[in-house]
Amino acid sequence: MIDIYGGKDPRNIPSYSAGDAARYLKIPASTIRSWTVGRKYRVTEGKKRNKQFRPLIESKVTESKGKKYLLLTFINLVEIHVLRAIRQHQRINLEKVRKALDYINEELKIPHPLAHRKFYTDGVDLFVEYYSSLIDASQTRKTELTKTLNIQIQRIETDDSGLAIKLYPFTRKHEENNPRVVVIDPRIAFGKMTIAGTGIPTDIIIERFRAGDSHELLAYDYDCNIDKIKEVIRFENPLIAA
Repeated sequence: MIDIYGGKDPRNIPSYSAGDAARYLKIPASTIRSWTVGRKYRVTEGKKRNKQFRPLIESKVTESKGKKYLLLTFINLVEIHVLRAIRQHQRINLEKVRKALDYINEELKIPHPLAHRKFYTDGVDLFVEYYSSLIDASQTRKTELTKTLNIQIQRIETDDSGLAIKLYPFTRKHEENNPRVVVIDPRIAFGKMTIAGTGIPTDIIIERFRAGDSHELLAYDYDCNIDKIKEVIRFENPLIAA
């Protein structure tokens, strides 16, 4: 097999814009930028001033022709996917999330713990207990957070080293029992989202559907189950899916 990545681990190659991540993970691009780059916000403490919110996830910003561009790695996508489970809880304090993540970094002593099996097996309970103590969460809220995290984690596959290698984004709003129809694998199709088990990029399917091709024609041309084709179209553009 030809090594198209020049010996680099494709998981660590900045390949995705905030827009790509927003489309794949169904999270607003502005939220993704806040988590990975940070943002300024206004506070009033005697007088108005700007304050900087530091990023929760380490990412890379490149500069070209005087403009800065955010590029995310596959590992970043996994971290955002897991962080979403924490963010779903109301009245969340992101500075306390940061403290809990720092605590997990210290305890697990591995880079990018949210993308590692050690967090999924040993770290979830540690994180939930520590974070819950910071926000004085009830047992019910702790149970809900653990459940939500576990649902997200079930969409991730790891390699022998324990690092995430595949991510199955949710295709429907209701996350429990969500079908695994699409996958992001940095080793396939240059990391584009594809139909699981086929290597067919989902953007090709939606482009052809928008151009007028039917579900049946797409299923025939790609030798793919028609229900998978319909699920991909529903995911990519729910307003036009039949």
